Amino acid sequence: MWERISAIGVSLLALAVSRPPWPGYPHPQAQPPASASGNEACASCHSEIYNSYKNTVMAQASGPAGDGLVTGDFDDSISGVKYRVFTRDGRAWMSYERKGEGETHGERELLYFIGSNVKGRSYLFSDEGYLFETPINWYSQERRWNMAPAYIEAREVPMNLPSFSSCLNCHTSGLQPRVPGTRNRFTGKPFLHDGITCERCHGTGNAHFNGKGPIVNPAKLPAERRDSICMECHFEGTISIQQPGKHVYDFQPGEKLADYIHYFVSTDDRDKTAEALSQYEALSLSACKRKSGDRLWCGSCHDPHSEPRPEEKAAYYRGKCLSCHGEAFAEKHHSKEPDCRQCHMPALPSKDVAHTQSADHRILKYPMAGAVPELQTRGVEFVAFPQNTASLITTRDYALAWENLAERKVEGASAQAASYLEKAVKEWPDDPAVLSAWGFVEQQRGKVKEARTTYERALKVRPQSNTVAANLGILDAKSGDLQDAVKLWQGAFARVPYRSAIGMDLAMVFCAAGQKDVAVKYVQRILEFNPDYGEGKSLLRHMEENPAQCRP
Repeated sequence: MWERISAIGVSLLALAVSRPPWPGYPHPQAQPPASASGNEACASCHSEIYNSYKNTVMAQASGPAGDGLVTGDFDDSISGVKYRVFTRDGRAWMSYERKGEGETHGERELLYFIGSNVKGRSYLFSDEGYLFETPINWYSQERRWNMAPAYIEAREVPMNLPSFSSCLNCHTSGLQPRVPGTRNRFTGKPFLHDGITCERCHGTGNAHFNGKGPIVNPAKLPAERRDSICMECHFEGTISIQQPGKHVYDFQPGEKLADYIHYFVSTDDRDKTAEALSQYEALSLSACKRKSGDRLWCGSCHDPHSEPRPEEKAAYYRGKCLSCHGEAFAEKHHSKEPDCRQCHMPALPSKDVAHTQSADHRILKYPMAGAVPELQTRGVEFVAFPQNTASLITTRDYALAWENLAERKVEGASAQAASYLEKAVKEWPDDPAVLSAWGFVEQQRGKVKEARTTYERALKVRPQSNTVAANLGILDAKSGDLQDAVKLWQGAFARVPYRSAIGMDLAMVFCAAGQKDVAVKYVQRILEFNPDYGEGKSLLRHMEENPAQCRP
């Protein structure tokens, strides 16, 4: 949520600022690593469960990149880049190459996979401790490599896609603290254990291991706390708003997820198909769930410790249906068709590696692959989900939710965001997320003095907010205070060097001030993380002209 400065009138003095702060730029000391036990800690007492669970998709949600790697290559016709996935010296690699105009090439070592391979897998690599996602995915249902869903139309190689905690949280265990001021930099391994471990659903086992108490049994928890465990990773929603001072990856079994994050689901009149739903939302729409209430939950049909073999699934899930509907019903209801799923939970098409259901959890009485009518409430854009959290929704939640929709270019969202933010900033005067968003509204409205004051307040609360630093730097630069602007941008760019636009602003300022050698270093730093960045490569070429041109 910040804009690029265009030409800056630097008829200017030479800037009395420091040189680019790398390598070895001192960053704040990382927090001590969190501790967590792996599945092996439970194996001695629960060997049968341990042996069955290790074969489940949850246990296999992440791991070393080389495990099960399918090597291969493909040519992306949009960007003209040839990607290749291969092994060398026992390690996994991805290379990329475009020949001719716009030539680019390079390779990255793949460290981890993310995804159980039911739909596909994404891969992660590290650059100076920053964890990134590869621009390509393995699509197991189609047995091919292709661009990640969001980059199917990309004309440049996106090598600076940060892997955020929200992704790692649902595919790994023992997530480690990030370096302060960053969202994806780690001092060591980003997580302690592959896949989802026992403690992710049963809670910390220290007391249990020492014989001082039982471990959490989700089935024995009150419904809201029980369902929170599943909902954390099997529900996505339209918008999610993290609560002040909370991180969803700190959630522990037995707690309420709503204390950490508030969700909204869309209710507008656009089609919302079954394959766009996550499992938890789809189940909430089913007649079975509505009539059964809290008695029916994910664990009613799924044993998280084991999965039936393919040839057993029809009978297994039929047994789950008949536990409620009874044998008498089965004798007169398509008795010759043993697979209830075929009609009532059909498989859904999936063309990407989305976090959505693969079988229709709406459990429809009659097969229907169309829109979800229950969500077609005209005139209301989104509502709290689950419904029992509606009373917890604050002005802050609505303000940040509308801001989220505004960033997605939803028509009318900007006006709604501004209206709610104006109220929220009075109710939450020290909230950095609200201050950052409200400052941007003021900036867009041309209220420079007010925006600067708001951004400065935000930085007092969160000094290492890179978005606020970038936006405040723009205001400083446009008012002629280039030294303060550069200081803000340098701090942010040192923390997040993969954010190319911040580096470009620095490069253009130094170029315009006559310090071309410094400007070149910034562009080179940009291209280390984003090697196919067209604007950066263009600026580098123009700075090599005589006279140098400070434009991309």
